[in-house]
Amino acid sequence: MAAALAFSGSNPAQAAPHDNDPMAPFEIADGVYYVGASDIASYLFKTKGGLILLDGGYDTTAPQILANIRTLGFDPKAIKILLSTHGHLDHAGGLAQLKRETGATLYASPLDGALMARGGKGDFGLKDRAPYPPVTPDRTLVDGQAISLGGVTMTAHLTPGHTRGCTTWTLPVRVAGRLRQALILCSNSILPPYRLDAAHESYPGIAADYEKSYAFWRSAPCEVFLGSHGIFFDMQAKRAALLAGKTDAFVDPAGCKTWFDKGYVDFKATLASQQSEAAL
Repeated sequence: MAAALAFSGSNPAQAAPHDNDPMAPFEIADGVYYVGASDIASYLFKTKGGLILLDGGYDTTAPQILANIRTLGFDPKAIKILLSTHGHLDHAGGLAQLKRETGATLYASPLDGALMARGGKGDFGLKDRAPYPPVTPDRTLVDGQAISLGGVTMTAHLTPGHTRGCTTWTLPVRVAGRLRQALILCSNSILPPYRLDAAHESYPGIAADYEKSYAFWRSAPCEVFLGSHGIFFDMQAKRAALLAGKTDAFVDPAGCKTWFDKGYVDFKATLASQQSEAAL
């Protein structure tokens, strides 16, 4: 998970090596397109009423996203709704430019929306070390809120821990003629600065938030597993299989289950380790 953790290092405002390389867009499911970089994900959804875009990458990813949208034959001005998974610089850094150039309505959770408006400053874990161009959301999401446009409905699930307002998205998609349930993970990563133990917790209730988020992730229907980083769902290998003719390459319920089962074990181990350290 090096790419997901890289910006917590000595120079967090810089992209991790090769996570932000340009990559050609491709269709994951009917009307669902990957328009992000080599690991920093962004998704475009085609509807009868216009386009929905999820995540903006770094500020340097935004031009790539716009170029990818045009490569697919779409006009970025057709984007009506702009969504986000969370307010870290590698996913929210490009939202200001995307909002400005598309005129789309930006939705975000209350706490991550406030983080975006501060340009990433004042983050509970990264403090002021990972800033980006600030952007103020137009609408505030609540847990379980459905966002609909032109026959496509996406549901927001607040899954805090990685950020206080981390948002996982679900929606039905059609793959190879069959309806499937897609889950787009915000992030379940525990960054190096985070403290989960009660004596030193990074924010009040962080461990309980991870516990609650895992309860959702491990129970939610997940046939098409996607996320804010391609590395979460083995994007490059699945893309290669898709381009080789495997039309349902991104259908992977077993991979989704494995990711969250292993993540939960790692979370409990980190919590126990930090609790033991605090007790010394």
